[in-house]
Amino acid sequence: MPRKATSSPAAPSLRTPPHSAEAERGVLGSILLDAACDSRVLDLCTENGITPDSFFAPANRLLFETLIEMSHAGLTIDPLTLNERLRALNRLDSIGGTAMIQALIDETPTAAHAEYYINIVRQKHLLRSVIACSRDAERRCFDEAVSADLVLGEVEQKFLSIADRRDGAGLTWPQAITNTMGHIDRLFSLGPGAVAGLPTGFANLDRKLKGLRNGEMIVLAARPSMGKTSLAMNIAECVALGKDIYGRPMKGDRNTPHPVAVFSLEMSTESLAMRMLCGFAGVPGFQIDQGLINPKKINQQLTRAASDLAKAPIYVDDSGGLDVMDMRARARRMKKRYKIELVVIDYLQLCNCREFAKQGRQIETSQISGQIKAMAKELNLPVIVLSQLSRAPEQRGDKTNRPKLSDLRDSGAIEQDADVVLLLRRPCKAPGDPDFDDKRLAIIDVAKHRNGPTGEVRLDFDDSLTRFGDRTDQGSDTDDLSPDALPES
Repeated sequence: MPRKATSSPAAPSLRTPPHSAEAERGVLGSILLDAACDSRVLDLCTENGITPDSFFAPANRLLFETLIEMSHAGLTIDPLTLNERLRALNRLDSIGGTAMIQALIDETPTAAHAEYYINIVRQKHLLRSVIACSRDAERRCFDEAVSADLVLGEVEQKFLSIADRRDGAGLTWPQAITNTMGHIDRLFSLGPGAVAGLPTGFANLDRKLKGLRNGEMIVLAARPSMGKTSLAMNIAECVALGKDIYGRPMKGDRNTPHPVAVFSLEMSTESLAMRMLCGFAGVPGFQIDQGLINPKKINQQLTRAASDLAKAPIYVDDSGGLDVMDMRARARRMKKRYKIELVVIDYLQLCNCREFAKQGRQIETSQISGQIKAMAKELNLPVIVLSQLSRAPEQRGDKTNRPKLSDLRDSGAIEQDADVVLLLRRPCKAPGDPDFDDKRLAIIDVAKHRNGPTGEVRLDFDDSLTRFGDRTDQGSDTDDLSPDALPES
């Protein structure tokens, strides 16, 4: 017995993408009705993120593109001038001739409903964007040459960019000026010494940097065994606890804890926790490991330190060999889930970028650096990224082993992308340094500072506790105003 034929739904590829021809024509008609007055409708389109791609019909897309061009050029917009402009650009026939323009005006009774039409066009465009992103995600899933983690990171980023488009454009210029004035007023209310960003917990460093600013990529670079991981974790500890390195409330921060994300590509979470716990408690970790200390004497110190640190909003991801796109996706999720305000990456040379891995380490590193900077801007928070230095400081023959910006390892793109570059050295590691006998001295050379002065910052370093502290002989910062220390243009 033959099977009865049944109707099946149309294949997805044959469906018409979401759109509203009436709303698109309503937007264009409203622009023509309103443009002779104050161009309110065009301003509404800009505020709602309407672009030529928001229109589904090619004729509507071309017509809106022409109207935007006329607006940017300061040209008068009315049916006559629009006809002339389209004719001059050989677009008049493509949009349906003068009859099309007159029909738009006749079909739109008033521009008062323009906001309603704009919202419909925006919603339909978002739906088409989601469909396109979904199809691209499906296509990428069948590409066996890329890993699932990379596909997931790319897809997540594309969908989030759609969400950003839904939320509209960024701050307008008047809003930015108003917000900046509010920020300046806050700094004035805090008095001298206030910082513009997150305090690091080190008064000497904050005096130079004025805090860790949102959207900035801060590179902390040093040769091995100089203490760059220790310094980064000391800063993370201070930010997360809302206290300076000595446990005092940080000025202007009102003792506020700030969530911190740490991507530790070199050390495990347990190793970081052990180092931070011992340093915070003031107990040398190596003495615990070797059984050189009486547990009863330090138990109270460790218990108190553990109680405080357990409350610190620090989130560690110790995955090794992390792809930078995957890292961005994980940081994005941490931002959404934990409201993180600082990211620490230890360290850049252990990251990889699968898409550019076969093009040489220099190109791969430049891509990694660019992605980290993009992450700082996207998440609007400071990112501290640790970096290795080349052997050049030890090979120059000046006996002080002072590093330079050009010593950043693998790529000059790190120097270009960074907003702040901190070069850490310890004179006791260089026999030819004048301060060689000072075993506690650590010097941070602020070699690049896009928004402030450069110069050296002197800190103390306790090797047994892997813990930094402020140096009492730092002196004043009057030299910060010298021409050589001014920020870059």
